[in-house]
Amino acid sequence: MNATTSCRVCRGPVEEFLDLGRQPLSDAFRLPDADDDEFFYDLRVGLCGSCSMVQLMREVPRERMFHADYPYHSSGSRLMREHFEATAERLARTELTGPDPFVVEIGCNDGIMLHALAERGIRHLGVEPSAGVARVAAERGIDVRIDFFEEATALDIAATHGPADVIYAANTICHIPYLDSVFRGVDALLGPGGVFVFEDPYWGDIVEQVSFDQIYDEHFYLFTARSVQAMARRFGFDLVDVAALPVHGGEIRYSLARIGERTPSGAVAALIATERERGLDRSATARRFAARVHRVRDDLVTLLRDLRAQGRRVVGYGATAKSATVANFCGLGPDLITFVSDTTPAKQGRLTPGSHIPVVGPGDFRTARPDYAVLFAWNHAEEIMAQEDGFRAGGGRWIRYVPDVQTV
Repeated sequence: MNATTSCRVCRGPVEEFLDLGRQPLSDAFRLPDADDDEFFYDLRVGLCGSCSMVQLMREVPRERMFHADYPYHSSGSRLMREHFEATAERLARTELTGPDPFVVEIGCNDGIMLHALAERGIRHLGVEPSAGVARVAAERGIDVRIDFFEEATALDIAATHGPADVIYAANTICHIPYLDSVFRGVDALLGPGGVFVFEDPYWGDIVEQVSFDQIYDEHFYLFTARSVQAMARRFGFDLVDVAALPVHGGEIRYSLARIGERTPSGAVAALIATERERGLDRSATARRFAARVHRVRDDLVTLLRDLRAQGRRVVGYGATAKSATVANFCGLGPDLITFVSDTTPAKQGRLTPGSHIPVVGPGDFRTARPDYAVLFAWNHAEEIMAQEDGFRAGGGRWIRYVPDVQTV
């Protein structure tokens, strides 16, 4: 496992440390009678020896991932609704305080964050390439442009709407391999003294929790404060603040401004120092993480095979993008997991990507009364377990695999 390539950010050498095998598109849920060829790619991860950026070794074409039928809706979780409402309140209080503030969100999805700002009368624009969720945002009264954000998009927005005080993105920047064009766009659109704020899964939390399912086609980069700082400086920006977030299994909110426009907070240096102490920029740490991933895979497969031999019925809960990595890396199929329950109507009645496990609604989960349920949506564990309290009350047990395999 010593393949190398060039870093998409700094062109330094990237050394592969983990191979998660042949994987499908993580959100390509198929109809049972579909006869078209399923797209697969090799999911391999590497670490740049120069800027310490963790990244995929192969890029999946963006049009295959973000399209009209993209099924994820940000507002589908109560936890995420509360998070984005709090984010909107914070931005309105700290950054959008001028006479006519303007905010642009890259990857606005169904508009849940911008809706909270629109209710405050703040001028806004969402840029969303997936037409289906963009239409949902528009129906909520959000101003949205169906497009990918890059330099040409930003120049057009600036010419039409003027400069932005805030450019914001959640779970989006890590999806975009071509960050050079994104940063040129941010520079063209962001007004003097403005701030570029984005939040994405944190490599430090992924290592600590062995949450390898955070690695899938859409997550091209896995950021740290150090790698974001190095990336920002290449494009004339500086990392001026960081904040840890509890959502999606652990994220960091990064705030960037043009070099010299803002003084970085002490939190930036503190987090980078902690990352160095933890060795998050070293290949030895990445290789140890990979070894732990393989142990989790072996333990999970052993447990599921043992339960099958005992005649236990096991299902899954949460047909997440993350679950595609787990199911396909571990070789899970309908023989080990009867079905996966999910609240998203667009996924119900379909099959999980690659592993072809039927997806059903929560009502079927409650009727079936399985013995065990693999909690694929572990980042929403508290919310799900509260909704499905009858499962454990009836003797059912949850199977978790982050940070290790256990039944609860």
